[in-house]
Amino acid sequence: MEAVLFDFHGTLAQLEPLTRSVSLAAEACGRSLSPLSVTALADAIGAQGWLGSGMEPRVRPHFADAWADRDLDEESHREAFTALAAQAHGVFEGLAEALYDRLASPQGWVAFADTLSTLVALKAQGYPIALVSNIGFDARPVLRHLGIDRFIDEWVLSYEVGFCKPDEKIFYAACHALDVEPSRVLMVGDSIADAGAGRIGARCYLLPHSEAGRTVGLEAVLRLVRAGV
Repeated sequence: MEAVLFDFHGTLAQLEPLTRSVSLAAEACGRSLSPLSVTALADAIGAQGWLGSGMEPRVRPHFADAWADRDLDEESHREAFTALAAQAHGVFEGLAEALYDRLASPQGWVAFADTLSTLVALKAQGYPIALVSNIGFDARPVLRHLGIDRFIDEWVLSYEVGFCKPDEKIFYAACHALDVEPSRVLMVGDSIADAGAGRIGARCYLLPHSEAGRTVGLEAVLRLVRAGV
């Protein structure tokens, strides 16, 4: 292996706990909620498939088009996620928009416990790294806030390049940017879409779903690239 491609959400970082997002979003709307109300709202929004919940998104017809384009267009991304949150029971006026603002804010994200050490070790060994993400907003400020943007050599973001994982073109774009053959690349992610890199001959390592700040299994990456597996 000569290079590593990393997914962003669910691989290097996770959204802050949903209860915290809901509490801060409510405050931004001028509402102070009790802990019980925060938990109830967070559960209701998470059940809709909010990012980081691990639940399947409940996409309704009135925002299905925006959902389909969410990782290709910034406006569609906002529309899709605000509509997803707004349909949850108990969501009051302005909360869905404030919750989305939290999602798109660098302060709304937490790196996994093994993210920094893994990136440090890879760079110390001379491995170039690309971030390959299906995303509808700029991830650079988030990674800068987390102190890990300096380890990323190339940024391949779906809404900038015009195609999403598992489309082979996004993986080819990353390999081209790093000037490395696909067969010499390890793709690290957390979804079947990330495994699409296997179609171009790259090796893939998929992580389990994990909550913010936990160890997610990234410590195995350096062993895998050294072994060429």
